[in-house]
Amino acid sequence: MKLYFKPGACSLSPHIALEESGLPYETESVDLKTKVTASGADFWKSNPKGYVPALLLDSGELLTEGAAIVQYIADQAPQKKLAPANGTIERYRLQSWLNFIGTELHKSCSPFFNPASGKEWKEIAGANLERRLGYVNEQIDGKSYLLGEDFSVADGYLFTVLSWMKFVGIDLAKWPNLSAFQARVAARPAVQAALKAEGLA
Repeated sequence: MKLYFKPGACSLSPHIALEESGLPYETESVDLKTKVTASGADFWKSNPKGYVPALLLDSGELLTEGAAIVQYIADQAPQKKLAPANGTIERYRLQSWLNFIGTELHKSCSPFFNPASGKEWKEIAGANLERRLGYVNEQIDGKSYLLGEDFSVADGYLFTVLSWMKFVGIDLAKWPNLSAFQARVAARPAVQAALKAEGLA
């Protein structure tokens, strides 16, 4: 498998999942402005969507969208328990979290990385983020991770998005559970390995 990524972007989530899984894989960075990969290839030809993450499978098929990619990775290494078994209510809870992180947290960060965003748009997005972060802070009270005591691919995604808060201008210190969660996940060897590989550690 090959993961196309940009350091620090949402592709860090599947990068963490790959490290946690122990599966063999390689990576190739992408310049999202020029759409050229580290090897000089035209990224548009690899992924017509033009963004990361994208996972090239050994079969030659390309899998896109972070929530789908991390579940695929988890299912290739079931012994690692990175996702509950398919068909269980716990799996649907995982999917619920992945969807919430993607639509309510991840997308709310978009205005802060878009040069065309106006002040009003950023204020609205920031207020939404604060409300949503407060909700997550409450939900993980007394738990190590989103689903309980076991780390899942949803935690890697949440960690990734929370790492952007310093660029957004939101201090996680006001939410003690989130701050503790971020430190807990950051200390995991697989997370450290992914961060180091992306030049972020």
